[in-house]
Amino acid sequence: MWFSVYFNTIKPSLLHLKHLTHLNLADNFFGGTQIPKFLGMLNNLRYLDLYSSGHGGEIPPHLGNLSHLQVLNLGGNFGLRAESLVWLSGLSSLESLDLGSVDIYDVRGSWLKAVNMLPSLVRLYLDGCHLKSLDLTLPSLNLTSLEVLDLFNNRIKSPLLRWFSNLTNLHVLNLKSNNFYGSIPFWIGSLCKLRILRLNSNRLHGGIMGVLDRFSACQNNSLEILHLGGNDLVGSLPQSLGALRNLQELDLNTNFFWGSIPASIGNLSSLELLELSHNNFNGTIPESFGRLAKLSAVGLVSSQMEGVLTETHLANLTRLDAFRLTTYHNKSLVFNLKHDWVPPFRLTTLVLINCLIGPSFPVWLLVKTSLSYVIVSNAGISDIVEEEWFARLFSSCWFVDLSNNSITAKLPPRIYSEMLDKVDLSRNNFEGQIPLWETNATQLYLQRNSFSGSIPENIGELMPRLTTFFVSRNQISGRLPSSICKMMGLKFLSVSHNRLSGQLPDCWNKLRSLKVVDSSNNSLSGEIPSSLASLCHLIVLMLGDNNLHGDIPFPPNSCRQVPLLYILQLRSNLLGGNIPEEICRLSNMRSLDLSNNHLIGSIPKCLHNFTALKYGNRSLDYEELFDLQDSTINVQTMLVGTKGRELEYSRTFLEVKNIDLSENNLIGEFPKGICRLAFLDTLNLSTNYLSGSIPNNIGDMRWLESLDLSVNKFSGPIPSSLSSLTLLNHLKLSYNNLSGRIPTGYQLQTLNDSSNYQGNPLLCGVPLLTRCPGDINSPPTPSSLSGSKDKLWLYLSIAMGYIVGFWGVCGTLVMKESWRQAYFRYVEELKEKLLLWIALTIARSRRMIEKGNN
Repeated sequence: MWFSVYFNTIKPSLLHLKHLTHLNLADNFFGGTQIPKFLGMLNNLRYLDLYSSGHGGEIPPHLGNLSHLQVLNLGGNFGLRAESLVWLSGLSSLESLDLGSVDIYDVRGSWLKAVNMLPSLVRLYLDGCHLKSLDLTLPSLNLTSLEVLDLFNNRIKSPLLRWFSNLTNLHVLNLKSNNFYGSIPFWIGSLCKLRILRLNSNRLHGGIMGVLDRFSACQNNSLEILHLGGNDLVGSLPQSLGALRNLQELDLNTNFFWGSIPASIGNLSSLELLELSHNNFNGTIPESFGRLAKLSAVGLVSSQMEGVLTETHLANLTRLDAFRLTTYHNKSLVFNLKHDWVPPFRLTTLVLINCLIGPSFPVWLLVKTSLSYVIVSNAGISDIVEEEWFARLFSSCWFVDLSNNSITAKLPPRIYSEMLDKVDLSRNNFEGQIPLWETNATQLYLQRNSFSGSIPENIGELMPRLTTFFVSRNQISGRLPSSICKMMGLKFLSVSHNRLSGQLPDCWNKLRSLKVVDSSNNSLSGEIPSSLASLCHLIVLMLGDNNLHGDIPFPPNSCRQVPLLYILQLRSNLLGGNIPEEICRLSNMRSLDLSNNHLIGSIPKCLHNFTALKYGNRSLDYEELFDLQDSTINVQTMLVGTKGRELEYSRTFLEVKNIDLSENNLIGEFPKGICRLAFLDTLNLSTNYLSGSIPNNIGDMRWLESLDLSVNKFSGPIPSSLSSLTLLNHLKLSYNNLSGRIPTGYQLQTLNDSSNYQGNPLLCGVPLLTRCPGDINSPPTPSSLSGSKDKLWLYLSIAMGYIVGFWGVCGTLVMKESWRQAYFRYVEELKEKLLLWIALTIARSRRMIEKGNN
């Protein structure tokens, strides 16, 4: 009798069904309740399926009373656990056991001993069970009937033990995502009935030649799926690979294979997936690839291949559906295809990265209308493409990436697509107006092109799901449309380095997911909207190099947590007023750039509250930081004034740690608290009206690389602790009222440019020519070096005497060996005495300088 129901309670009335043999309660929800113990009283039950039924708690051992049970499926119940599996020994007729996602961690290695007591077992699923070990005391496995063994996604740390070889009837062996280590033993190749072998994402090493040789020796080898990716396997692929004629999927990605791809791979006529990414293959793709008649996916992603791909390689791939091929080395693989070549396949997925396809845009791409996923990036294409092709492409694709080429084209004025999700046309020569995108796309990258005109006013209504919008470094003019605030999920916005004008819209408080706003290097005017400063989750705000005026808006106290702001760049605007004290609430701040404005007042004394610069900790969790880097690196840049010049940061802009308040009208003293920011890289307070002394604890900024305090009114001595900044490589203290001796030692010895200190008439010491009081020798003057005409004869006489004396002595030393040896011994002793005298003199001088400074 079969009994299959869908409800949320199991009632004891089931016990009245005396002849019940099959009970299916899968895909119900029992609210985490325990499996009823009375199920163990259904003595005639042969089939019990509780898959994904929402049960929890301990598996009742009473199920071990079902001696006639052949199928037990408890998988998919994430709340279930088992502290013991001894009850399995009562299921003497069991053929299929599924405990997938059941927590049996507490069973430790004894789980294998319990399973080994089931002689009739054919299928065993223990995926995601938190297993950590195997019972190494077992001499062998009795599971000679086992056809399926699935231990996927556990944490088993063990070599591949020999007793696995007893499983001669095995059809499926899935050990993916564990910690199996050691080499892949040859005996695995003797499991001739194996159809699916998954050993990927482990810690296996060594070669695979012996294993594949064994598989190929099987008379009727039936291997269809071989996944070994994500290990540390090495060596070249053997020719015997071509003997696996039933192979449909081959995944060897992320290993250390080298050499060429064997020509015998062309014998794999049933191959549907070939994934060789992240290896070190070289050589050409063999022409035998053309015999892969049933190839459905080729993935040679990131293989270091060098050679030429021609029509011969692809001519017979009539069933090719997905083609993925990239190289580590820039354009090391060349597509040598005729311009008008038409392929025999209809691709839906195409990934070509760092392959040389251009300079012409290939016709075989233009004629393919079935594509849904396209990446042709950094392919050396520098051709003109008609806009009709893009209209067809965008209408059928959900992912389009043509970045890093030199494609010249105009896009259709209107693009409509319900399935389009991501478009990346960055770093090309696209021109004309930005289209009206009527799509559900979430990511749009158009930066570094030649787009002109204005951003469509209704772009937020046409693309409401957009999360990433990059149009920086184009020639876009007009205003930033307020409809952007209708993109409720917008996270990343970059419109920098364009010709935008007018005021920023004041509706930013609607964008609760916004993390990055970059509108720098435009001609924006007006005040910074308070709604922009009210975004508590904003991480990067760059509005520099515009015509913004008014006060700096401060972060509101309404934020439930500390504002996340990571980078604040407002440089080169017309901002005035004081630096608000509330800015010190931004404890996560890494980069603060308010330079070249009209700010007045003093520097807030609370900047030491920037704890990220104080302790060097990451305020962002790793997921947040990865999200930022994945979406902004390589598309985002930032100008930073450091080391006496402006540097453009791209990949590392999130790691910049600087404070730049230069070129303002700030007054007051140097806040001592800034010196507690030990992880600050760059500090620039130049061109202000700051006064007072430089704090003595400035040496506490141990990671400081660039310090510029020039053009201020600082007075007093230069602190000696400055010499302890061992990473300092740029220093500017010029044009102040500093006095006393310039400190020496350590890193300051390398900063010996006198211009670093000029404009301080009361400074003395190296590298200035002005000697300090108490110095023994005065610097030579030009007049003393020139002398009179009478001294000219004296110099000539000295020179002649030197020449005669030199050759008189040296000539003798050359001719007489005993004199020569004695002379060199004397020179050696004199050198040692001289070095000792110099060392003592330097030590005395340092003590005198330290006493003078104290």
